[in-house]
Amino acid sequence: MAVVGGGTAGLALARELKQLGAKSVIVIERETEAGGIPRHCGHYPFGIREYQRLMKGPEYARRNRDAAMAAGVEIRAATNVTKLLPEGRLELVDARGVYELSADRVVLCTGTRESSRAQRFVSGDRPLGIISTGALQSAVYLKGIQPFKNPVILGTELVSFSAIQTCRHLGIKPIAMVEEEERLRARRMFRPYLWLNRIPLYTGVTDLKIIGRERVEAITFEAADGNSRILETDGVIISGRFRPESALLRNSHLALDPGTNGPLVDQLGRCSDPTYYAAGNLLRPAETSSWCHAEARKVAQCIASDLTAPDTTETIAIKAADPRVSFVMPQRLAPAKPDAGLGCIYIGLSEPVDARLSAYSGGERIWSRHLRSRPLRRVTIPVAELLGGKVAGPIELKLED
Repeated sequence: MAVVGGGTAGLALARELKQLGAKSVIVIERETEAGGIPRHCGHYPFGIREYQRLMKGPEYARRNRDAAMAAGVEIRAATNVTKLLPEGRLELVDARGVYELSADRVVLCTGTRESSRAQRFVSGDRPLGIISTGALQSAVYLKGIQPFKNPVILGTELVSFSAIQTCRHLGIKPIAMVEEEERLRARRMFRPYLWLNRIPLYTGVTDLKIIGRERVEAITFEAADGNSRILETDGVIISGRFRPESALLRNSHLALDPGTNGPLVDQLGRCSDPTYYAAGNLLRPAETSSWCHAEARKVAQCIASDLTAPDTTETIAIKAADPRVSFVMPQRLAPAKPDAGLGCIYIGLSEPVDARLSAYSGGERIWSRHLRSRPLRRVTIPVAELLGGKVAGPIELKLED
C-alpha cells in the first residue's frame, strides 16, 4: 500500500490500514518531515476529537506521525511522486534518484493549497512582502522570521483569522482585513475577534492593487461606498480560496472533476482507476483536520474491504446543473455500499441559497429537503438516505425556489 501525502489524512489513513491488517504501508511525503499543514500552525485547537485533548498544530502533527510509525507505517520523507501510472505504479524521486514503486492500492492525500495572487486577479506591482497564510505560518512558527510588521490580510475565511493568531506570535500587527465579497466569508461569530484586535474590515472591495518598488508600500482599492482607499502597509497576506493540490492528477490517467478540481471519486474514495483512492482535502476545498482524520479512516476501511472482497458493481453518476451549486462530491455512488466510506454527499455553494434541494432519478423525485446556507458552509446529504429512494439511473440535484 502506498499513501501519497503525509498530512493529517495520509497519516490517519496509513495507521488505520496497518491496524486493519495491511502488511506494508508506505507514506510518501515531499517535505523533510511528515505532519502536513498543522506543523505550521502553532496555535489551538487541534486533537480534541482524535485524542481527547487540546493541542497546538505541531504537537498534533507529531502525535499523528508517531501513532502511524508505532503502528508499523514506513514514512519516506523528502520524496516526490512525479508520475501516477496505471495499476498502482508510481514514479518517485529522492536523493537516490528516480525509481518506480508498485502498490496494490495507492491513496492520494495531497491536500489543498491557497489560491495565489494571480488566481485571485490582484493587480499592481510585484514587490517583496506578499505571501500566503501557509508561507506566513512556515516563516513564523518553523523559522522564527518576521516577514513584515503591519500587513493587510486579503480574505475573510477561517484561515484568515488563523493568520491573525500567527501574526500575534511575533508581534506583527495587521492593519486591515479586506474582502472582495460583500460579507464576511467566515461565520459571523468571528467578527468580534476583529473588533477585539482593532482590525478594520473592508468588504465588497474592487480594483485591488498592490503598490511597491522593492517591498510592499501600500494597497489601493475601491470601497463598497464607491470611494477609493489607500492603506499604507509593508505586506499582504493572500489567504483562503483553497484549491485541491491536484497537479499530479492533471498529468495522469485519472479523471478530474471540474467542480472540485480534485479527482472524480465514489463514496468509497475510489478514483476512476480502481487501484487509486483519495481522501482528505484533495477531494474538495479545505475542511478541518478533525474532519479529514475521520474521513481518511473511513476510506481506509473501504480499501481493506476491497482488498479482500473487491466491489465490481457499476456506480451511478450524481451531479447538479444549477449554477448556484459549485460542486458535488463524490461524483459517483456505489449503490451496493450505501453506508460505507465517506457516508455523505458534500455540496459546495457559489452563493447564498434559500430553496428546496431535491434529488431526481429516472424523472422522479427520490429525496428532498429545504436548504438555507451560504458558501463555505458544510452542506451534506447522507448517502444511505439518498440511495434509499427509487434510484433508476443517474441522480440529478436541483434547487427549487
